[in-house]
Amino acid sequence: MEIEKISGSAFLPFPECKAFMLDEFASRLGVDTNSRKEYGDLVYLPSYSADCATASAKASASSSSTPCFLPHFLPYFCATALLEPFIVKFNSIGEAANALKGIQRSWAPYSFSNHRRQTLIQEKLPYIPLKPRNFPVKIPQSPMGFYTLLDEHTLLASAKTSSCIPLGTLNFEEDHDNPPSRAYLKIQEALTLFNHFFGEELPAKESLCFEAGACPGGWTYVLTLLGARVFAVDRSPLAPSLMENPLVTFSAHDAFTLKPSDVRDALGGDPDWILSDVICYPERLLQWVKTWLESGIKFNMICTIKMQGGINWQAAEEFASLPNSRVVHLHYNKHELTFLMRNR
Repeated sequence: MEIEKISGSAFLPFPECKAFMLDEFASRLGVDTNSRKEYGDLVYLPSYSADCATASAKASASSSSTPCFLPHFLPYFCATALLEPFIVKFNSIGEAANALKGIQRSWAPYSFSNHRRQTLIQEKLPYIPLKPRNFPVKIPQSPMGFYTLLDEHTLLASAKTSSCIPLGTLNFEEDHDNPPSRAYLKIQEALTLFNHFFGEELPAKESLCFEAGACPGGWTYVLTLLGARVFAVDRSPLAPSLMENPLVTFSAHDAFTLKPSDVRDALGGDPDWILSDVICYPERLLQWVKTWLESGIKFNMICTIKMQGGINWQAAEEFASLPNSRVVHLHYNKHELTFLMRNR
């Protein structure tokens, strides 16, 4: 058996997002990807060290009051990155599994070829949850390795990755009967990541939430299941079951024109959570976020950054530069990004 460290980094995009990720390398990060090698959706850049780039960016931002998070210097459309990749040459299934177990406990398999052989290797490794999960769920803070078979006797792996989630992707068991829209999956994922990144507990009984652009109510549905009170605002009404829910106060209005004092009056107190899935230009959303920041109210915020046409990388960076914030691409996002901010 041979283990060889290799240069560069490798990046696994979210499903159906490889083109977005490659464009992001060129347009946002200024990285030349012409020398890349592709293994299924996995993109290996032999001359680009994401770990060095993040370290340099952190050092330059060390005097700033804005927290510097590793994913800010990786593509948003990357689900997980292999930061210290290596190659293992092995002769048997057991030899491959022992090589990985000798480094750390948890490994997630990415399979683009030799599927049966990779399954046999995974069966010899410690268990990790790969099936869809029930919400709510906590993401462990322990390292999650990545490996994939390049051929029958060669695997590419990295113990150090950019995500503690297997392959960087959260999948939830779906409820096809009760939620009014599939958007409920986005807020489940966003809340789970919020807890993981910031240590903030989920909305619960007595939490006050303001949701802008709430129709038909997928996000409100999840918030009420958690026991929170929701002031839901949209020009169109929510699903009938939510309109009748005693935890929901609905207003037919343009949510972005409401003042913080209006929201406080409707909720009977300052909102703990402010949420928006409004379809609007990123610039308008950013101004709305800044209006709330200027209000002096302390809150957590989750907003979908909708894109019109191509990805507005400049707008994404402006959101990411706000204090105590993250910009992420969710597994349940499509042509959009999600903004998370802890302002408490």
